[in-house]
Amino acid sequence: MSTDANHVEAKSWPLTPSLFAFAIFYGGMVCIAGVLGNKQVALGPLAVEAGIFAFLLLVVTSSAVAELHGRETANRLVLWGFVPLLMSLGLTLLVLAVPAAKEMDPARLGAFETMMLATPRIWGAGIIAYGVSTMLNVTIFAKLKGREGSRLLWFRSAVASVLSQVVDTLLFISIAFYGVFPIADLLLGQMLAKVVLSIVMVPPLIYLMVDIGRRLDSKA
Repeated sequence: MSTDANHVEAKSWPLTPSLFAFAIFYGGMVCIAGVLGNKQVALGPLAVEAGIFAFLLLVVTSSAVAELHGRETANRLVLWGFVPLLMSLGLTLLVLAVPAAKEMDPARLGAFETMMLATPRIWGAGIIAYGVSTMLNVTIFAKLKGREGSRLLWFRSAVASVLSQVVDTLLFISIAFYGVFPIADLLLGQMLAKVVLSIVMVPPLIYLMVDIGRRLDSKA
């Protein structure tokens, strides 16, 4: 491969200190989101699965990458996120299939299997919802930036997060649970909780993330 071709590739994905750090952080959040989702947490009158906190950090990270490095790089980050997601899923299936040691406490084994075991339908719903909603978040964020320039970061991040979270909830709950039980109340409750969290959490976090990214790159 010629030097010119390598230079073009480097331009399309500049491996700056901030991008390197954010990519590692992003991969970790992709893996832990599904584990945290096993717990329902109460936020005042709202109830939401705890995986939303990791997922909102995915939204913040991808938006920060779009702000600092452009939409194309942020989209690549989202696509590469499938690697740790699918690898962690494969490892989970492998560990569940391997017989437990006789010395393991049955209560601990039962708790582990209850937490980690899910149906293929729920796994599929999570993968589809992740891909569509995170790509949508980057697209909306980048489109708004095209209109507003570098202004109104808080507004762009909140709008993109709210809309992507609505789509994420619609996809995940519909694919995972439609036909199993009535989902209307669950959909409305989860959407309301995620919209509130997006408005409250995402704007300050993205300012923090963008500032961290700029500081990292300024020292390079």
